[in-house]
Amino acid sequence: MAHSVLVVDDEKLIRWSVHERLAQEGIHVEEAETGGQARETLPDGFDLVLLDVNLPDTTGIELIPQLREIDPDVPIIMMTGDASAETAVAAMQAGAFHYCTKPLNLDELALLAAKAIETTSMRRQVRQLQAKSASDYGFDHIVGSSPAMQQAKALMGKIARAPASTVLVTGESGTGKDLASKAIHYNSERREGPFVNITCSALPDALLESELFGHEKGAFTDARAQKKGLFEQGDGGTVFLDEIGEMSPILQAKLLRFLEEKQFRRVGGNNDLKVDVRVIAATNRDLKDEVKKGGFREDLFYRLNVLTVELPSLRERVGDIPLLGEYFAQRFAEEFRKPIRGIDKPALKLLQEYPWPGNVREFRNAIERAVLLCEGEQLTAADFSNLAKGAGLSADFELPQGGIKLDELERSLVVQALERTKGNQTQAAKLLGINRDQIRYRIEKFGLK
Repeated sequence: MAHSVLVVDDEKLIRWSVHERLAQEGIHVEEAETGGQARETLPDGFDLVLLDVNLPDTTGIELIPQLREIDPDVPIIMMTGDASAETAVAAMQAGAFHYCTKPLNLDELALLAAKAIETTSMRRQVRQLQAKSASDYGFDHIVGSSPAMQQAKALMGKIARAPASTVLVTGESGTGKDLASKAIHYNSERREGPFVNITCSALPDALLESELFGHEKGAFTDARAQKKGLFEQGDGGTVFLDEIGEMSPILQAKLLRFLEEKQFRRVGGNNDLKVDVRVIAATNRDLKDEVKKGGFREDLFYRLNVLTVELPSLRERVGDIPLLGEYFAQRFAEEFRKPIRGIDKPALKLLQEYPWPGNVREFRNAIERAVLLCEGEQLTAADFSNLAKGAGLSADFELPQGGIKLDELERSLVVQALERTKGNQTQAAKLLGINRDQIRYRIEKFGLK
């Protein structure tokens, strides 16, 4: 598809000259003599506007913001007979991509036009990706019609529309805190800004500080060049801090200062930098309990706890399992090109009886595995045989007549697993069919340290 350029100039000879030169590059050119004609023509869609500084009904400087309202992506090159610095600065401040002086060097103009058109293409690709992200992370993609999920999604919608700069998302590991955070971002006014994220437990303190705040050249041994941190990279958008409960007290203090003042210093720097970001923090820990134990700053907790979304565990929304099952089964059937139409009733019963210690993440992985193994048109209990075995769900297990306290059973199993593995959390987690983060959460929950 040929690129198109709109030439706005009241001199016919200039319009013709530019038209002829750009046509040699395979570029489609349309012309306008006045600002009014330019405003009427621009909605037809162009990759570049070449704009004269003096027009019969307006000036190019005054016209630039009007054209920007019609198409914010299209670059504008100002053509002027005035070579003064003042005119050039005024054009750039008004939003021009570049400027060129008359008499025009048509070859240089063609090269400049090619660069500007490439910029347009990149901007539009970015907008398309942003639109796709907004679609992928719409609230309708958070599957669940249970009262707990409906309440959580309604709150997320309100938070997305609110101007608050801090949000706290809580819930067990695997409940979808990252998905909730992206949904808040892509449904907010910040959707066109960046979404950057980091897991606070993934790096030692020194590296985490550098990742968050950046560093100056020479700040430490390997700092060979200046680096922007996530807060600078996220300017105008959202910074997602996962596992905030794992952050050290020193970094908690620096994060608190940033949240209160919206400014920070790079590691090794002397100047305060200001940015505009929304911080979404997530944790699977009970931060109130951590505050009581002295592991988390009370002032930071209250600063983060302005708007809080609590995501329910899958055990608390068993009614959503059929919906989730159909959603993931269809998704993976399409991905793996399998003729699977759904999940049969015995399999659904098994899925609803399983405790899902890994929540939706574990559920998603189980459906993916079942789809890969399935040889029929429906997922059956046989496709989840490892799940039944891992859960200890067999015909010879019966709930005691007097019932049982689930928390006590869960605690007992965690203790047994730790004793059997001599305190090795990774091996104990493997015995219970969960990951290390999940068993760490339960060790904290039951005070087993």
